[in-house]
Amino acid sequence: MNRRDAFKWMLGGLALAGAPSWLAASPVATEFFVFIHAAGGWDVTLWSDPRNEAVGIIDPASDLNTDIGGLAHWRPAGASFELVRSRSGNLTVGPAIGGLHDLLDRVTIINGIAMNTVSHEDGTAYSTTGRHRVGGALAQSSIDVLLANELGATQLMPAVSVRFPSAFVGDQLDRRVVPVRVGTVDAVTKSFVRSPLYLQRSDRAAISALLTEEAASLAASSTHPTVYEQLGSQHAALPRLLDGDFATAFGSRQLQASYPQINYQGRHGEATVGAAFAVEALKRNVARCVSFAVGGFDTHGANHRGHALLLQDLFDMIATLIKTLDRTPHPVRAGTMLSESTHVVVLSEFCRTPQINPAGGRDHYPNNSALVISPKFRGGTSVGSTDPEQLLPRDAGRFASGSRPLAPPDLLATLLAAFSIDPRRYLRDGEVVKALLA
Repeated sequence: MNRRDAFKWMLGGLALAGAPSWLAASPVATEFFVFIHAAGGWDVTLWSDPRNEAVGIIDPASDLNTDIGGLAHWRPAGASFELVRSRSGNLTVGPAIGGLHDLLDRVTIINGIAMNTVSHEDGTAYSTTGRHRVGGALAQSSIDVLLANELGATQLMPAVSVRFPSAFVGDQLDRRVVPVRVGTVDAVTKSFVRSPLYLQRSDRAAISALLTEEAASLAASSTHPTVYEQLGSQHAALPRLLDGDFATAFGSRQLQASYPQINYQGRHGEATVGAAFAVEALKRNVARCVSFAVGGFDTHGANHRGHALLLQDLFDMIATLIKTLDRTPHPVRAGTMLSESTHVVVLSEFCRTPQINPAGGRDHYPNNSALVISPKFRGGTSVGSTDPEQLLPRDAGRFASGSRPLAPPDLLATLLAAFSIDPRRYLRDGEVVKALLA
């Protein structure tokens, strides 16, 4: 048996397992996505849904319970703070908004999201997949994987997640969009480092070319060619992934040197390298969705005093990310910048209680907010609200099931619909909120 026949025999075995006839290759697209998880549960009273007076059980941020030194937008107002407004006056936010204040006309805020959970794991799953956990297991794929499946299966790395809770669930998705999940950005590049002890780059390129040719040959003779076509695209991508420049460019030290405008010394430390990684991956057109987590928001005790500064560092980083995308040319669309085709979504698993607890912190609370910066969404807008007494979600209008608050599946369905993707292909729940769309 010669080498070509051996490869055909090996790969041909896959056909015995069968391949769904409806599984089609994803279309080529030029949109990019950045998902950020503010891990731990953030205090929405300090930014998206500000409360600057004591109402019911609400204990607002004040000089007595909050570290205000270094807060750029803290303006004292009696026992609490003045509200911060966007330059056009369309949005009202809290003093932790940081550098995003200058970009509020491009920001869409979703308030009063009903979480129905105060569990970190369940809230995270609900925010990113639109379904609560079922017996501890995830019931649906996460939104970044769904978008990668529709718009980026042919990318070198359709979905890359740095400590982000990406999930690939079910058999209806393209196998190429299984997310690359890592703990640090350095782990991505280390995964592609190859020793030259036995094989040189030219050898690997020759092997990849042969495997690609064999996949194409098998696809041409197969009743269900999709699997072989997918294998072929992966083999063709290998030489680029294993290129030395790729590994060098995505190392954390090189990223920090390439994007010095990002603050890597703030309260979120290494996590902010995820923003630099996102820009570099999109600029090189090697990923469709880049997702990363920024933690530290689970402030139950006296460390609540620093929560506003944690939020400010997060929003400063996001503002710098957007401004960097504004200056970075799109890799495919000539004459346009990345920000014109990049969609940034920031989520958390729930918010924190409106009252200060005996330990001087705030606990888990089944309400939430989310943030979107996207040309597809209506900037300078806040949708959804909470009641004035207890900061719980208020009905946002009529849905097919009746009057109810917004929920995570509604935001995820709207994200899919913004790109002409039928949410019912992937989501059990959720309705498109047209008020969010530009």
